[in-house]
Amino acid sequence: MKFAFKAKNAEGIIREGVVDAESRDAASLLLQRNGLLPISLRDESGRSLVTKDLARIWEGVSRKELVAFFRQLGVLIEAKVPVTASLMAIAEETENSYFRIILKEVKDDVDDGASLSDAFAKHADVFSPLTVNLIHAGEVSGGLQHSILFVADTLERDYYLVSKIKGALYYPAFVLGVSAIIGFLVITFIIPKITVILKDFNQSLPWYTKAIIATSDFLSAYWWTVVAGVVVVVASFVYYIRTPDGKKTWDEQIFSIPIVGRIAQYVYVARLSENLGVLLNGGIPIIRSLSIVSNIVGNMAFQAVIADATEEVRKGGNMSTAFFRSKQIPHLVSQMVRIGEESGTISVILKSVSGFYSQEVDGMTNNLTALLEPVLIVVLGIGVAILVVGILLPIYNVVGSYA
Repeated sequence: MKFAFKAKNAEGIIREGVVDAESRDAASLLLQRNGLLPISLRDESGRSLVTKDLARIWEGVSRKELVAFFRQLGVLIEAKVPVTASLMAIAEETENSYFRIILKEVKDDVDDGASLSDAFAKHADVFSPLTVNLIHAGEVSGGLQHSILFVADTLERDYYLVSKIKGALYYPAFVLGVSAIIGFLVITFIIPKITVILKDFNQSLPWYTKAIIATSDFLSAYWWTVVAGVVVVVASFVYYIRTPDGKKTWDEQIFSIPIVGRIAQYVYVARLSENLGVLLNGGIPIIRSLSIVSNIVGNMAFQAVIADATEEVRKGGNMSTAFFRSKQIPHLVSQMVRIGEESGTISVILKSVSGFYSQEVDGMTNNLTALLEPVLIVVLGIGVAILVVGILLPIYNVVGSYA
């Protein structure tokens, strides 16, 4: 339980804060052991949990915010500012209310004697196992400030990689989405009013015009059914891919999508090699490193590959052997990893692999953006042409025949 306290120290100075204890009496005893005379204690557990949950649902913590946090923390520690003071200073400047709550809890845990890595580990939804282990390695080696900046660099590269792909896909998704909505509204509500002319003249119409009219009449009468059907299908798909079986199927099938599948493969290869190289370079044992990377790689197909590699290493073999058996890992990567294992430069090789595939992703996303623009123009042009040829041209011919 958490208790907000107001207490007086031996010099008579008032101190305020939050203390973890099993009960109010235990909290009072804990304060007295630390040289503080309790003035007031208020149970904050229920209220703080509700506030925290609402803030988490509403805001969460983005990669960008984590990068900024670790940059600021590294700078403050380099300037010899105590860890708790650094955490409090950053928390007070953070606009994200959920992240502010997390940082204050981390600060309180450090105040109570916990290490920074242990305090981070309590918030697995914000700080990944990779981050916790790198911070722990820095604490053990005495290079905490270096580890913090190293975490910031790692998160920033991952953030840039993901942002690059999202940026390449958001534009066509937005254009196609808006076009589909506009097309649906035109066919459902506008076309029926225009085709009244064709129906009144009772002329023989081409098959494609009849098809458009029939589709328009159906949507005009049952548009709500179509909208409900689309919502149900989308919701069912989203729900399915969030289940273990659905996620596994989606993670395997995504590599079959043209162009996008190759980009996804390169992203996961870059993430795998980047994070594994960082952990090995930080002195984390290889089996532990593989276990951590498995939790953060973000794809169940790659998790299976990493699990296979972990078992291979546990038996005394090399992880490159498992990589060669996988269809998700490019043959070039497996060869380079084997060279690194044989030469003892595996962390250096993994860093090179990560850099190469990150550049490949960068180039492919640029090419994808350049390719999609003319494709979108052609698709939209075909849609307009269908309406012109199927509706406007017959109307012009009918009106012209009676002119």
